Amino acid sequence: MVVLYVLIALAVVGVLTGVHWYVWRRLVGDTTARGGWARRTGTAAAFVLPLMSVGAVISGRAGAPFPLQRVLAWPGYLWLALLLYLTLALLVGEAVRPLLGAWLARRKPAEPADVRSTESPAAAADEAAAGRTADAGSAATAVAPAPVAVRTDGPAPAASRRLFVARAVAVGATAVAAGTVGYGTYTVLRGPRAKRITVPLAKLPRRAHGFRIAVVSDIHLGPILGRAHTQRVVEAVNRTNPDLIAVVGDLVDGSVADLGPAAEPLRALRARHGSYFVTGNHEYYSGADAWLDHVRELGLRPLENERTELPGFDLAGVNDVGGESEGQGPDFGKALGGRDRSRASVLLAHQPVVIHDAVKAGVDLQLSGHTHGGQLWPGTYVAELANPTAAGLDRYGDTQLYVTRGAGAWGPPVRVGAPPDVTVVELASTRT
Repeated sequence: MVVLYVLIALAVVGVLTGVHWYVWRRLVGDTTARGGWARRTGTAAAFVLPLMSVGAVISGRAGAPFPLQRVLAWPGYLWLALLLYLTLALLVGEAVRPLLGAWLARRKPAEPADVRSTESPAAAADEAAAGRTADAGSAATAVAPAPVAVRTDGPAPAASRRLFVARAVAVGATAVAAGTVGYGTYTVLRGPRAKRITVPLAKLPRRAHGFRIAVVSDIHLGPILGRAHTQRVVEAVNRTNPDLIAVVGDLVDGSVADLGPAAEPLRALRARHGSYFVTGNHEYYSGADAWLDHVRELGLRPLENERTELPGFDLAGVNDVGGESEGQGPDFGKALGGRDRSRASVLLAHQPVVIHDAVKAGVDLQLSGHTHGGQLWPGTYVAELANPTAAGLDRYGDTQLYVTRGAGAWGPPVRVGAPPDVTVVELASTRT
């Protein structure tokens, strides 16, 4: 197993090294003069930025001081997002490059060749000599030199065309990548937007018709997203005026000591039937037991493989599969065993992959997160391949699964093609 991990790590390092070399070649090597300040600056950045990215990823897991994590996180994670879109834009540029070069080579001058007369370097000397002869009383005749013809049009040399094409593609790719990452960062920092969806449940009694659950997941408090982000999420949730709030995991990326103040605004969550919490995989990287105690202090009720009866349905929650390594994984028998199956049931589970266990347990609706909807296009396609449902509502047998894209971001504080959301799930009774 160790050998496998080493091989995977070497493969990842090899790919990232190759990608960085390619980006350096197209943005720096092909566009700058050897030995110039631009070449030196670009080359230095090609070494420093990936090192900061590695530092940002490792520092949290290694328990580095939180101020150091914050210093590394912004440039390190933003560079990863920028690298992705620079690479994609430059690959598109490979198709543009020969077309632009061919167009420049075929371009014809707009006017005939312009020939203008210029005075030769010897003319000034001849005039001076003529002046001296006249002062001495000697007549001399100055003979004007023949004009020199200079062509001012015609195609640029091939080397100049290649440099122009390289710089045009580099500038275009950088502009597209920077614009994409900039907008994706704004999308995260402005906070999640509310979505609404209606889910019919055959077992739901009429008295529970219209019950609204605000589902929020993947807030990911950490060295980048802090207290201000929590406040934006809380305000977005409270504006929906829900009956119940479900926080379905990945609240944090760090310890209570470092992030407790950032989570403090969660005290302001308001719902008629309270707020509930289940663990995500990132809680187990961050000290799950300490966070479970802390969210209780903040007014949320953790559902650790347990359930509670609410008016019209049972609400259950299971631990994330990431807790299995600590003996705290999901236990569907404990959470759902022995209940009255004539009652509707709603399950909170961080990862969609447990949907098949939920089907076996007779769950009517599972609410999940984890996927971020892919977070960064084209990662949306990867998320669809890795999860039964990447985002939205699906049905598996008699069980429905809803997956929210989440309210925050992991790694780069950037979302492209997968905007953050808080989803209001309105339960609808089909009984007459």
